[in-house]
Amino acid sequence: MQPLTPIKAHLMITLKNIAAYAIWTGATALFLINPVQAGIPIEHWAQASGAQVYLVQSHGIPMLDLQIDFDAGSRRDPADQAGLASVTARMSSKGVRAGAAHVTGAGAVEPALDENALSEAWADLGASFHAGASSDRMSFSLRSLSYPELLGKAVQLAARQLGEPAFPEAIWQRERETLNAAIKEANTRPATLANRAFEKAVYGQHPYGFEMTEATLARISVSDMKSLHARLIAPCRAKVTLVGAVNRAQADALVTQLLARLPTAHAPCPALPTVAEVVPLDQPVATQISFDSAQAHVLIGQPGFTRQDSDYFALTVGNYILGGGGFVSRLTNEVREKRGLSYSVYSYFAPGLHAGAFTLGLQTRPDQAEQAVQVSRDVLRRFVADGPTEAELQAAKDNLIGGFALRIDSNGKLLGNVANIAWHGLALDYLETWTQQVAKVTAQDIKAAFQRKLQPDKMVTVVLGGVNTGQ
Repeated sequence: MQPLTPIKAHLMITLKNIAAYAIWTGATALFLINPVQAGIPIEHWAQASGAQVYLVQSHGIPMLDLQIDFDAGSRRDPADQAGLASVTARMSSKGVRAGAAHVTGAGAVEPALDENALSEAWADLGASFHAGASSDRMSFSLRSLSYPELLGKAVQLAARQLGEPAFPEAIWQRERETLNAAIKEANTRPATLANRAFEKAVYGQHPYGFEMTEATLARISVSDMKSLHARLIAPCRAKVTLVGAVNRAQADALVTQLLARLPTAHAPCPALPTVAEVVPLDQPVATQISFDSAQAHVLIGQPGFTRQDSDYFALTVGNYILGGGGFVSRLTNEVREKRGLSYSVYSYFAPGLHAGAFTLGLQTRPDQAEQAVQVSRDVLRRFVADGPTEAELQAAKDNLIGGFALRIDSNGKLLGNVANIAWHGLALDYLETWTQQVAKVTAQDIKAAFQRKLQPDKMVTVVLGGVNTGQ
């Protein structure tokens, strides 16, 4: 067994101390914060580079969680290169190139790190740095102990991975084959085929409906990834969220160091090309897919709304009643409890920078698919026409308000919520007023919002494995 490095030895002692403290205080999780504190103060400022910084100080545990978001998600993928954002994020962890050191002094050179050396470097620090891309954004996340001797090294390594990814050609060829194999396997699953047909019908030519395939991967090169990184990953486009044991001055210095290796640009950044909005449906679309499956997969829906929409809270509370509340929802009562047509039925909205889909989904026996579709449509039509009852509304509010603390009961969850505030430009007191906004929703608010957003007679219906489910 190799001897422990000083950092590893210190890290092991530190983690043991934190675990002992958590046990001694009766804490139920390592990174718990107290959600019953007087508000959740979010500090916000802009750096000279244009980077927007959002900080929640949480000093109970010596940890820092950090997220950096860029407008570099899949909505900016070319149609024939769907998956470019995703693979660019994926490849950012496959090594960093050699470069001039920003910390060790002028003239010093930091050696290149391949994917194994990079992984070992993170393991030595007991920290992690991950990247991923969603429809709207590319995100990088750091988690580290906040002790200066460890956090400084973690930030330095994260800055290299963020600003100096190697994008090695040989590794991309390997990763592409791995992704191709995963796509082939996914194409054997009924859920994949149903979702593909649903998204194509709902989104049309909008990038939200683009699908990464073997063909689109074949058109993506390392130079494409480098170009995306150079165009979109810049300090003036960064929204940085921090939750943990640092003060404002420390947070500002950390963000400056994290972004220091990216290409500099004057703030504000040049505007990016506008992405068109999702086109509303003008007629119903019914798709029947033959598939030999024990269960028929049913998806019903349409374009929904953007996250900035003023109906957000009415739609959130209303959907909890319709199909988002699990076993207490109206869909579950009508489809499962009364008729036994499905074990699970659900509905949800997926708002983003553009109108994400409203989706109603279930699985049922193929010979029951027609009835399940009809019952689900009827429930939806009635809900849009009449709205909820007062009893349903009160039960939904009680559940949502009572469960709010679980949405922010750890640094990680709080980070995600504050990052959403930053990304969508929500009010800084959004979390403090969330329960008040839910409490204000009326049955009439829900009815009016659903009538504005949903058209039950102009929806997409996809049934895979069932028979005779036309409009």
